Amino acid sequence: MHLNEMILPKLRSEIELIIDNELIIPGKMQTLRINAGKLPSDNRINVFAHVLHTNIEGPSVLILGGVHGNEINGIEIVRRSMEEQIYKYITCGTVIVIPLLNVYGFINFSRDVADGKDVNRSFPGHINGSLASRVARIITKKILPHVDIALDFHTGGEARYNFPQVRYNKQDIIAQKIAHLFGVKYMVEQPLIANSFRRAASDMKVPAVVFEGGESIRLDKFSIVSGVNAIKNVLTGLGMLEEQTIIEPSEQYIIHKDNWVRAAAPGMFIWSKKSGDFVQKGDKLGEIKDPYGTKSIDVISTYTGHIIGHNNASVVSLGDALFHVGYEYSRR
Repeated sequence: MHLNEMILPKLRSEIELIIDNELIIPGKMQTLRINAGKLPSDNRINVFAHVLHTNIEGPSVLILGGVHGNEINGIEIVRRSMEEQIYKYITCGTVIVIPLLNVYGFINFSRDVADGKDVNRSFPGHINGSLASRVARIITKKILPHVDIALDFHTGGEARYNFPQVRYNKQDIIAQKIAHLFGVKYMVEQPLIANSFRRAASDMKVPAVVFEGGESIRLDKFSIVSGVNAIKNVLTGLGMLEEQTIIEPSEQYIIHKDNWVRAAAPGMFIWSKKSGDFVQKGDKLGEIKDPYGTKSIDVISTYTGHIIGHNNASVVSLGDALFHVGYEYSRR
């Protein structure tokens, strides 16, 4: 049974699809330019949405990247999914593809927008709000009303590398099943965060799953390939792609609880363990050395579990997050 059979009662199949006052012509990829406002320089900020509406009953899926402008891997995953013409083979339903939501952040290598606000803490947004709030409003008012399922692609922040993983609300059964379809090693149970995209989607009864992979401002082939395969997997599992094989991971873990091992001292950080490794409590994960060659402190794991993210920073301060460990987990 395809997953779409489980959600048919709530499918938003629309014979005539209109987004931002523009009629979507069935059977062809149509690009919409949605105005998000202006910068102080009077330059307009536009969000580009690529829409394929088959006019055949099936799920409507949002595929979103670039909520944070410096999270390049998420943007590249969605962009590459278009370049590989995955959507050319959609047989039913609708896909709405937005490779880059936070245009300002992308231009300026920034997580945030011009006013310093985080789009992913500005949902559901407001027409008269900050730029971040207005960008968020585009999704909640113009896109989500036409969506059954949302896939949101992200990258680790700052110098932090995330092993390819999906995050979802364990209370949402559909989101959990979609997370499994992604076919990545780690499924992380994560509560909904106030004013986040996932919270806004949940409030509108749209299951949303977040993919995390790689490090900001740095392309990571492993994460990109994992993300593109995840899109194919989900669309296949929803019955929207024909003649596709779902790529299953050799092992898959559900992370129930996670926490960070933090720096016990400032200095130069040299790690010996990395994301994707399994570690025991008491294992040495790396070292922090002072720049004068007189001190060296071992970084010791305070948990037994899977490293799902690690810090690539060369120099760290006291208390900095170094290793993200999933310490309560189960194997699927």
